[in-house]
Parts: sequence; C-alpha cells; structure tokens
Amino acid sequence: MSEEQTPQGSAENPAPQQSQPTNTGFSPYNGGFPPNSGMGFPGMQQTLPNATLVLVLGILSIVTCCCYGVIGLILAIIALIMSKKDRTLYAMNMNAFTESSFKNLNAGRVCAIIGLILNILYLLISIAFIIMFGFGALNDQEAMREIFENI
Repeated sequence: MSEEQTPQGSAENPAPQQSQPTNTGFSPYNGGFPPNSGMGFPGMQQTLPNATLVLVLGILSIVTCCCYGVIGLILAIIALIMSKKDRTLYAMNMNAFTESSFKNLNAGRVCAIIGLILNILYLLISIAFIIMFGFGALNDQEAMREIFENI
C-alpha cells in the first residue's frame, strides 16, 4: 500500500470518533422535560396553573372586605399561598410559562395583599365597635343613635 492509501486505523490517520447521542428526550432522571422548553414541547409555553384563580381570589378578597373581614381574610390568605406555589414553579423554569400568566399572578398577589390589609383593618374596627358598644347596642338602632348623639 502506498502512503496515499493508508488505512483509516493507522497511527498517522486515526479512525474518526463516533459522536455520542445527546439525551434531549423525556426522562424521569432529567426532570422529565428537556431544559428550556415548554414542558416537553419546544416553543410552546403554558399558563401558570393557578394564575387566574389567584387573580379572582385577590379581587374577591377586596370586594368581600365588608363581610366583617372574615371571608375576605380567608380568600386573601388562600390567594397568597397559591401565588407562592406558582412563583416557585415559575422560578424553576421561566421559559415553560407565559409572561402574561406571570403578570396575572403578580396582579392577583397584589390584590390579595391589599385585600388582606383591608380585611384586617375592617376586622379590627368591628372588634373595636363591639368592645366599645357591645352586641346589644349594635343590634338596637335607637341605642346606637343615642350613643352617637352623646358623642
């Protein structure tokens, strides 16, 4: 054999290395989804699971603050817990979720915080009225009118 026809496995011309396949498919060992993809579908993004519900609960917590502060307080706390879970989910893989759902989540969180503050204030005011005037005075309109006229 001449130098031009050297076999591929000689010391001068080593055999080309076979490239190893990269693992880009679904696997429970790599989190189940390829990195930086929309939950296994490249280019597709999903909405955060509780973003709309957090927004609705946040708005309802503001609206229901006149119900002695109890109903709105419960709704605001539920909305804040759900928003915390979704925020950690979004932080783990930002590219998998739409930005608009994250904005809805933040708006719902802000509404829940405002609702929480309003409900706590209304609850404290209700407790203060009960302490100052008692239950009987709150139920009797004439007694309340006399108390306010004396003040």
